[in-house]
Amino acid sequence: MTSYRVPAERDLVEPGPDRPLTILVDGEPVTGTAGQTVGGVLLGAGRREWRTTRDGGSPRGVFCGIGVCFDCLVEVNGLRDVRACLRRARDGDVVTRQGGRASREPDAEAGGDDAGGDDVGRRAGEGTSS
Repeated sequence: MTSYRVPAERDLVEPGPDRPLTILVDGEPVTGTAGQTVGGVLLGAGRREWRTTRDGGSPRGVFCGIGVCFDCLVEVNGLRDVRACLRRARDGDVVTRQGGRASREPDAEAGGDDAGGDDVGRRAGEGTSS
């Protein structure tokens, strides 16, 4: 996968001029273009991972790119568990990496797992004992 973006002046679809935007990622300004998802802005800036798993702290970023796997979870403007591949970036968004243990306790009534937590997209059998 490449993070290369075709400049507007060379795009055969002729979308018009770029409208730049800036988001803050862990306190650092990252520039993108209006219409990009948060994940697209991050990839365009060369960032390939922005969260870690609960079990083992493995790095994660975009995996499926269509909102199915939950590997790209970030916090946006204080809201946890936002899928970066689906959320369109807005100028001024504040994005924070998610990682490690969730900041809230798992819901015991919901089976003991934090339904919106960092390991929602865990692959079958990983981190479980048989």
